[in-house]
Amino acid sequence: MESLPSPTDWAVPFFIITVAMEWWWSRKNKKIRYETRDALTSLALGTGSVVAGILTGGLVLALSLWVYEYRLLDFEISWANALWLVPLAFVLDDLAYYWFHRTAHRVRWFWAAHVIHHSSQHYNLTTALRQTWTGFFALGFLFRLPLFLIGFPPALIFFLAGLNLVYQYWIHTEAIDRMPRWFEAVMNTPSHHRVHHATNPRYLDRNYAGVFIVWDKLFGTYEPETEEEDIRYGIIKNLDSHNLLWAAFHEWIGIGRDLWSAPWRYKWNYLVKPPGWSHDGSRESSEMIKERWQQGRES
Repeated sequence: MESLPSPTDWAVPFFIITVAMEWWWSRKNKKIRYETRDALTSLALGTGSVVAGILTGGLVLALSLWVYEYRLLDFEISWANALWLVPLAFVLDDLAYYWFHRTAHRVRWFWAAHVIHHSSQHYNLTTALRQTWTGFFALGFLFRLPLFLIGFPPALIFFLAGLNLVYQYWIHTEAIDRMPRWFEAVMNTPSHHRVHHATNPRYLDRNYAGVFIVWDKLFGTYEPETEEEDIRYGIIKNLDSHNLLWAAFHEWIGIGRDLWSAPWRYKWNYLVKPPGWSHDGSRESSEMIKERWQQGRES
C-alpha cells in the first residue's frame, strides 16, 4: 500500500499534451474559448496548489493514519479481494467527494477554499488545473476520514482520489458536446460539468458529481444542460483580475471583513451559511437568485 504511485503526477504529460491540443483546436473552432492571461493564471494557480499540497500532505497523512488505527474493519488487500474491494472503495470515495463538493458550495467556510476553481470566466482544460491553495486550512480532507475509520487503507484511498481527480480533468471542456446516452446517464461528462460551472440561475448549485452523476440524480441536485441559453462561466461576482493572491485568498478576506463588521449574533452565520448570505439581506445567495429568476419566468 505504501508504494502506490500518485495518479496526478503520472498524468502531468497527458495534461500538457491535451491542453496544447485543445488550445490549437480553439484557433480553428470559435466555440472553444481560450484567453491567454486567464489560461496562464489557471496554470499558475494549479502549480501553487501542488506546492500547497506538498507542504500540508504530511499532516493529512498523519491524521489519516491516526484515524485508521481505530478502524472498524480490517481489510486485507490481496489480489483475490482487490476485484471487489477496490471498486467498492472507489465508489464510496466518489460518494464522499460528492458530499464534500456539495458542502463546498453550500457552506461559506468551505467555499472560501473551493471558489478558486470557479473563478475563471472561461471553460477549458486549464480550468481543471485551477485548484485551491487553502484546502487543508478549510479542512476539506475531513470528508474522507470516515473511509479510514471503516477500514480502507489511507494509501488506497489517496490513490483512488487521485484517479478521481484525473477523471474530472477531461470534463472541463467545450470541445466535447455530448457523450453516448448510456454514458451520460451514469457518468459525469463535459455537458454535466458545464452546468456545474455556470452562473446562469437555472444552473446554480447543481451537478456536484466527481465521477458518477448518479449521486446528483439520487440526491436531487441534477440539472441537464439545455440549448435554451448560452452558459456564462465564473462566479456571481467575478474577480475581473488575474492577480494570483487575490484569486487564492479573496473569499477568506471577505469572510474576515464580515466577521469584523457583523454584529456578534451573526458572526457564526458568515462562516456556515451559504455564500452570498448576509444578515441584512444586502446580498443574494444562490437560492435568492434562483427564486427571483423563477418568479420572472412565471410572471
